Amino acid sequence: MSLDSATVRRIAKLARIRVDDAEVGVLQTELNAILGYVDQLNEVNVEGVAPLSGGAQMAMRLREDTVTDGEQAENILANAPDRVGQFFAVPKVVE
Repeated sequence: MSLDSATVRRIAKLARIRVDDAEVGVLQTELNAILGYVDQLNEVNVEGVAPLSGGAQMAMRLREDTVTDGEQAENILANAPDRVGQFFAVPKVVE
């Protein structure tokens, strides 16, 4: 399948994209390359492959749901201008 310049202009109009005459040739080449790739995908043998509507049908691997502090307190507070223990110290803003 090959697109002509009139079809490219129509696609641009439907997509509400302003296309100059100089850009039509470039878009025509790019769209024809995309359609050529889709044609290649149509040649793939998918006999016996069950269709998927998304990754939600796959079973997710679960990890243990444990609460931790991340064990990163020292790394996080290393550049703090002021700290109190394992907390950021900030000036009082409400009087």
